[in-house]
Formats: sequence, C-alpha cells, structure tokens
Amino acid sequence: MNPCVVIGAGPMGLCTVRRLLEQGLNVIGLEAHGDVGGLWDIDSPTSTMYESAHLISSKRMTEFADFPMADEVATYPRHDELKRYFQNYAKHFDLKRHYRFNSYVERIEPASDSSSESGWLVRYRTASGTTEELHASAVLLANGTLHHPNRATFRGTFQGEMLHSCDYRSADIFADKRVLIVGCGNSGCDIAVDAVHRAKSVDMAVRRGYYFLPKFIGGRATDTLGGKIKLPLRIKQFVDGLLVRLISGKPSSYGLPDPDYRMYESHPVINSLFLHHIGHGDIKVRPAIDSLNEHGATFVDGTSASYDMILQATGYKLHYPFIDKAHLNWNGHAPQLYLNIFSPSQPTLFVMGMVEAAGLGWQGRDDQAQLVAKVIRQQQDNPNAARRFQAKVAQQAGQRLDGGMDYLELERMAYYVHKDTYLKALAKEMQQLGRGS
Repeated sequence: MNPCVVIGAGPMGLCTVRRLLEQGLNVIGLEAHGDVGGLWDIDSPTSTMYESAHLISSKRMTEFADFPMADEVATYPRHDELKRYFQNYAKHFDLKRHYRFNSYVERIEPASDSSSESGWLVRYRTASGTTEELHASAVLLANGTLHHPNRATFRGTFQGEMLHSCDYRSADIFADKRVLIVGCGNSGCDIAVDAVHRAKSVDMAVRRGYYFLPKFIGGRATDTLGGKIKLPLRIKQFVDGLLVRLISGKPSSYGLPDPDYRMYESHPVINSLFLHHIGHGDIKVRPAIDSLNEHGATFVDGTSASYDMILQATGYKLHYPFIDKAHLNWNGHAPQLYLNIFSPSQPTLFVMGMVEAAGLGWQGRDDQAQLVAKVIRQQQDNPNAARRFQAKVAQQAGQRLDGGMDYLELERMAYYVHKDTYLKALAKEMQQLGRGS
C-alpha cells in the first residue's frame, strides 16, 4: 500500500502523522523547513511569526489534552516556548523519522486523469534542488492557514516603506519612524504595542469595531473564565458582551468604532495593553484609508497624515497553491467541505486544520486527526462503509456548523465554526465509525 502523505510539520501535521501511525498506516510527512513547529518556528521560511509573539489563548485552553505544557511555561507562552513544545511532542511520539524535511511541495494531482481512486502523485523539491515524486494512497493538507498574506490595495501610490505583518520580525524597523498600521486584529494590536516603544509616532487605521478583552481578569486567564453555566446563545452573547463593556469600556470611548455585531460573531481582540496605549496617546486611531499619496495617506473623514512606513495587518488567505482548487470544492473564500475536512469529490484528499473557533485549541484539531485516521482505516478495511460515509460527505459538504451564530461575512471568518457544535459533530462521526457504520 502506498503511503499516506501529510504536508506540514506544525501542530496539525504532527498530530495527524501521530494518529495515522496509531491506525497502523504507512505515513510520510513532507516539511519545507528542516525541523518541526510550523508557524511557531520563527526560523522557518514559511513562518510569519514575530519576535514578541505569544499565544492569544492561554496554554491550558490550547494544548493537546494528552500532552500538557509544563507548569513552568507561561500562561500565554512565547513563540520559542511553543517551538520547544512541538519539538518535545515530536520526540515523545517519535514522529521525526516519518518526515522528509527541507521538502517543498510543488504539485499534487491524481495519479490517473480521471480520479484519485488510484492515488495521488506528490512532487516536491529537495534542499539540493532536485525534484522527487511520491505515489500516495491519500494526501492530507496540514500546511496551515496563516502563511499567505492578504495584501490590501488602495488608490494612489505611497513612496515610503509598505510592509505586511508577515514581513514583521522586530520592532527595530520602527525606530524614529512615523508609522501607520492598517488593521486592528490581534496581530495588528500586538505590533502597534511593539511600535510605540520605538517609533516617532504610531497611527492605526480601523475600518470596523471589535470587542476588546484583557488577557487576565482577576489574576486568571480570561479564556478560562465562565462556561460552567450553559446559556442560550443569544443570552450568552448579550451577557458576555455586557461584561466586556464593563471590563474594557465602549471602544468609542477610546476613539475606536463600536462593533455593529454581537459578541463572538467575529474574533475578539485579546490584548491587555492596546487600549492602555490609546488612552495614553501613544497610538492615534484613524478611520479607513481613502487613498494613498507619495508621503502618506488620506482617510475617509478627509484628514491626511504623512508616514515613513505603512504596515498592513490585514490577515491571511487560505493558500493551497500546489493543488487544483476543483479538488477542494473551492467556492468563494474557502473550500466547501464536510466538517471542514472532507472533499465531496475526492475521498482520499483531506484538508487538516482549516478550522477556527473560539477555544478550539490544538485538541480540537487532534480530534480532526483521529477522525480522519479512522476514516482512512475504514476505506482500507470496509470499503462499503467507506462509500456510505463518502455519500454523506457529498450530501453535506459546505454545511456550516455555526451553532446558530451569525458570523460576519469576511474572508477570515469563512472557515469559522461554533466550537461545541463542531466538536459534537466530530464525536458523532467517531462513534458511528466505531460501530462500523
């Protein structure tokens, strides 16, 4: 039997290789870098990490359940602590020997012209520049969702430095410069806080409202609070939104736009210092950019300002450049898959980790890996049951597990799910597989 090929050695790739091995499957992992860690290895050529980056969620809400982080690791670990964590994970489960490192995937296509039933051809470039080819029985894409920058376009031309947050590593680049940061998500706010200590001035262009939360409340990680009492969705949104306002105040009190949507319908900003610096005048809030000019920007309120650097913190796009989008049932901003994993037309192609949800953590992604490993095992051991499962995939692909949440129609929210609804769906499929259905 040809191997299952896993693309990527970040947290999703590592737990995928682990779970496939547990099912007795032959596995080869391909990783563009020379080590494990993926996004969290700042030395990787595909990493978009920056020196001050820490987890946005707390370690206990993010870690693998059966591989907890050490007690001495900070509540919100820095990227280098997480790199060590994944290196330790790979060592503990003996995963590195199943990887081919410094292997950059260039093309994945069905081994025959008609379908993937005969497997997939995976072509990759080695460190020496040679091209190698694998014949895979299944392909699992675990190359991450935060690598390909979503670069905004504006009217006009700016003659200063124009960067994206993917280019950012150190606050040294801001020294004595007038800086405009575009975008107010978690990375944008982190970088703005970095910049105030080095830049001559820091402005932030903000188009829409956000909910802002500190990382700690009463000495405890914010994301570990609440949840013991289950409330109906709309009541929970109202109550939690009210609590956020009591804790952080209305964004408009800081000159920021107030959100025009309910709590949890977009990802909140988790940052203890961003509002602090706005309140101290270290960061000046600007509205959306109307146009650029040689020396800076004009905003939609008619005001203008000059800058030496504009940094776009405008997020990332899903990016699987090595495979035809048709195989992924791509429509709109994202592939339309069953459980964000299973292709309706390609039963041996799996997209791993293309899922976001508040509080899902790496354990939720490990649940994905366990399910997929069982599905592949079923395909080999019980083809009739596997065909029935694929029929369900074809019927339900693209149905969003939002739990009734009215998520904003933004590109970065296209693969967002409701955590409890999603995990229940994964667990249900696991149970049915266990019964051999």
